[in-house]
Amino acid sequence: MKRLLPLTLSVLLASCNNGSGEIEGLKSFTHEGGDHQEGRVAYTQRPPAGGAHNPSWQNCGVYDQPIYDEYAVHSLEHGAVWITYQRNLPAEQIAALKQLVDGRASTLLSPHDSQGAPVVITAWNKQLEVQEAADTRLKQFLQKYEQGVEAPERGASCSGAYNGTA
Repeated sequence: MKRLLPLTLSVLLASCNNGSGEIEGLKSFTHEGGDHQEGRVAYTQRPPAGGAHNPSWQNCGVYDQPIYDEYAVHSLEHGAVWITYQRNLPAEQIAALKQLVDGRASTLLSPHDSQGAPVVITAWNKQLEVQEAADTRLKQFLQKYEQGVEAPERGASCSGAYNGTA
């Protein structure tokens, strides 16, 4: 005998799935990997979601100061996810972001001075802007794109390189 889900559960599941599996508000870009260059890079997205980058990557981890875009982009190329926030984000929201990345090997967390939204989560060629750290799409993004298939060098190291701040 076939069991049917209650109507409320069916509607809830459909609304969570959005029909396509895509995360609402997700932006996609097209950047090729492997473009290493020294010095500063002028990026179109703030924070950047790919493109030319420093030959060294940023060590994954939590930073209380901004990090250089050029090193972070190299980490994105390796499959990392970078969560950035405006410096005026309330302390309890920053604590929630730290908890979100706790125990994950391929994430960066740092303030970013030139982004428009309070919180931005970025992977290679993917980005999502949200208004607060409690937004459930952050966890969805992290689960989907950390070591995601679009990262040109996914699985490459996220440690043993640069750990300075801007």
